[in-house]
Amino acid sequence: MTSDTSLTVGSPSSPNTQGWQKTMRDVNPTVLRGVLASPHKSFYFALAVSAALALMGGVAWVLQIVYGMGMSGLNSPVYWGVYITNFVFWVGIGHAGTLISAILFLFRAKWRNSINRSAEAMTVFAVMTAGLFPLIHVGRVYVAAYWMAPLPNTNNLWVNFRSPLIWDVVAISTYLTVSLLFWYMGLVPDLASLRDRTKGLRRFVYGVLSFGWTGSVKQWHHYEAGYALLAALATPLVISVHSIVSWDFAMSVQPGWHTTIFPPYFVAGAILSGCAMVYTLVVPVRAMFGLEDLIKKEHLEACLKLTLLTSSIVGYAYGIEFFVAWYSGSFYEWSIFKLRAFGPYSFYFWVMVFCNCIFPLLFWSKKVRNTIWLSMVICVLINVGMWFERYNIIVSSLVEDFVPGSWGHYEPSLIEIAITLGSFGWFFMWFLIFVKFFPFISMSELKLVMPKLNRRDHQKSPSS
Repeated sequence: MTSDTSLTVGSPSSPNTQGWQKTMRDVNPTVLRGVLASPHKSFYFALAVSAALALMGGVAWVLQIVYGMGMSGLNSPVYWGVYITNFVFWVGIGHAGTLISAILFLFRAKWRNSINRSAEAMTVFAVMTAGLFPLIHVGRVYVAAYWMAPLPNTNNLWVNFRSPLIWDVVAISTYLTVSLLFWYMGLVPDLASLRDRTKGLRRFVYGVLSFGWTGSVKQWHHYEAGYALLAALATPLVISVHSIVSWDFAMSVQPGWHTTIFPPYFVAGAILSGCAMVYTLVVPVRAMFGLEDLIKKEHLEACLKLTLLTSSIVGYAYGIEFFVAWYSGSFYEWSIFKLRAFGPYSFYFWVMVFCNCIFPLLFWSKKVRNTIWLSMVICVLINVGMWFERYNIIVSSLVEDFVPGSWGHYEPSLIEIAITLGSFGWFFMWFLIFVKFFPFISMSELKLVMPKLNRRDHQKSPSS
């Protein structure tokens, strides 16, 4: 085998790779090994834990529907609590998938090819999870769904299309549709590879899903044009969707919310949480399916660099928020920000600051970036911090407004905590099911960045 036919997967001195090299012929069997064979036992343990959490959340939701919203901690004046926190959090998680897949594709960043499939799947499942929380928040969903639908009714009620909440529905529905198409289109060539390697029912299912893909020159031409078009279409959605989510807050006159920094602030925070979640997902699955040779440390390190960049932007936004609140001269605005940092909710504020701004500074060290377990811990802490950021924004701004007589306090109930944990179980359950039945890495895109087979090797090697 000649040297120009291979892809080096790690430094020659690495104890794990020992200079071993992958060729194009090795990509498909390596990636499909986890789909066609049994993964590590830890996979089934993780799937069982995720399913149990999802079931717990489902039971808690049923109890809330049966006994009413009094089982939650929502009260006057805090009508938005953990449920809307979860909604904003999961919408944010979905943003890095489009960023890594679409924007980096347009900029031809080659490091994305090993992790873009997981990022795209993360986007779809995160938006699916986020869509549950407006339904959970309204209480008895079978009653509320009727009145929320823009349909003629006997009470002559109609949806207010000038409300940012309706803009949310339109923006997120569009985002989910485009992300789903983008994700599925990238899967088609790999589904055809699965079709050719399976039998029976699985062959039939993969054959239907691959739409008769044969890999002809004409099909590849249309595929590449369509994929680039969807990438260009999805790119502005990264900015627009979470900007619209931020308008739910910024369009009000509530102190702590009515600020113009929210759209870029929310977008940067969404990308930060999404990048951290990509790393959190990729590292365990990489170990479960033995994909260390295709998802290299260089790919993971590039993801951490993007995380560090967005962490710096978020830290700057935190500082600007406090400066603008002080510089505005508004007593109510400045009081809210002092309450966040030194009031009864200061614990959530400082967890947010340390997890999102202080701990990610360790990524300036290359040694930390290349220490996978330590980077994994920091990324988990970033996701914890981003959840508390949304909680801090929502709750601390609602407990005290313009009238002291209406001030209150909020603590989440056990039902809300169970539903929150259930949402994480729901998300991880679908993601693990996906990586078991579909290729976790885009085989076709990975081959594009590998050195081409020369004519002699191509004639000797079977088609992949």
